[in-house]
Amino acid sequence: MIAIIDYGMGNLFSIYNGLKRVCDHGVLINADDISRLRDADGVIIPGVGAFDDGMRNLKPFLPELLGLVESGVPVLGICIGMQLLFEDSEEGEEKGLALIPGRVVRLPHYVRVPHMGWNNLHLHRHSELLDGITEDDYFYFVHSYYCVPEDEASIVASVEYGLQLTAVVNRGNIYGVQFHPEKSSRKGLLILDNFVHRICR
Repeated sequence: MIAIIDYGMGNLFSIYNGLKRVCDHGVLINADDISRLRDADGVIIPGVGAFDDGMRNLKPFLPELLGLVESGVPVLGICIGMQLLFEDSEEGEEKGLALIPGRVVRLPHYVRVPHMGWNNLHLHRHSELLDGITEDDYFYFVHSYYCVPEDEASIVASVEYGLQLTAVVNRGNIYGVQFHPEKSSRKGLLILDNFVHRICR
């Protein structure tokens, strides 16, 4: 079972439908059935919105979620879900999950905010999450803040938007993408498929 955490941060059904196109294992887990997270083989933390709202809404899920992380279950954060993987954000005051050392900062003043549209990736290193993805492939971004990992080895790919921004991260069983794979056509679905195959492996 792949659990998609329904913590009130939007865009859930786009990810659910995208996942259903590549496998039959996606389940929305909401605050009424948090205990079902214990059975998850993989977890997706989606999200659209603000960092503080995301962390406050996610808190009821944390005991089960962090237990799964500790046991090695793969976790994928998407957009704000990726940002929540970090320690904190300039957007608010809540502490993040701290699963990846580093912080989230606002886009610089000399670029248009938010960063919205299709961009290609600059690949830094291999990750099974990007199997079949090249630098000619484009993905859909919409965000005003970006992640700055403490350890550059966590960065799998970046995107150029005034400067090189972290676009994909991986640290052990923790993965994150700043863009929306569920809105990124065939190559976005390939990333979801790769995550499913990572779980099956």
